[in-house]
Amino acid sequence: TGRTYGKTAPDELSPEYLKSNPLTLEQMTDDGIVLTEYLIKQLGKTKVILFGTSWGSAPGIKMVSKRPDLFYAYVGHSQIVNPSFDQAFYNKLYKMAELKKDSAALTTLKTIGSPPYEKARTVGQLLRIVKKYESENATPAPPFWFKPGQAYDNKKDELHRNDGDDYSFVNYTGDKVLGVQSMSASIDFEHDNLEFKIPVFIIQGEEDILTPKEKTKAYFDKIRAPEKKYYLVPKAALGFNAVILEMQFKVLKSVNTNR
Repeated sequence: TGRTYGKTAPDELSPEYLKSNPLTLEQMTDDGIVLTEYLIKQLGKTKVILFGTSWGSAPGIKMVSKRPDLFYAYVGHSQIVNPSFDQAFYNKLYKMAELKKDSAALTTLKTIGSPPYEKARTVGQLLRIVKKYESENATPAPPFWFKPGQAYDNKKDELHRNDGDDYSFVNYTGDKVLGVQSMSASIDFEHDNLEFKIPVFIIQGEEDILTPKEKTKAYFDKIRAPEKKYYLVPKAALGFNAVILEMQFKVLKSVNTNR
């Protein structure tokens, strides 16, 4: 909602603020563990189920690896594996634009050129094309899902949502010009975090381009866990729609919480 960012938000999201307030995967992992401990105590439970989607699947994997005693199971959706914007990703997107005869996308891709990229803004241009193509092949979520509740529908919260999103994105991609390190650059789950002490379930949208089924299935096949299942969902991409929510509910209800 942006209110966590808003607690200590500056008047302006400046380059100086970004450089002096880095966001790291280690910090998010440790914060998530502290939050889990708090929830367990508040809810009077012994463990919880952890669900991580898109970027949340990165600290999700780290949290259950570091403190498996806190969790019944891990459920990953749009699971991050090694989120690099490399030449292969660029070539794949370029080929898709050529097949679609998408002159606007081709112009953008030619203008920004091949990776690596020094600016977060450039990665944002790339991802706008990804989102466009994903939405063409996936069943959309109803618009009312994204309408802010009355308590959050104001200029202050909207500013914090937008600035908080930008702050997170710059830290996710990194920006050499601004002097911000990339959180995603060090993630390589193809070789790290392959051993789990709890069940692992992966929900994957078939039309997901950013975290594609080829990568998530390869990662799933490598992991070792007491129980693991992989769910490929048609007509779904990176984000949420009705079929993803139905699958999420089904998977969460299937987790054995009697252990």
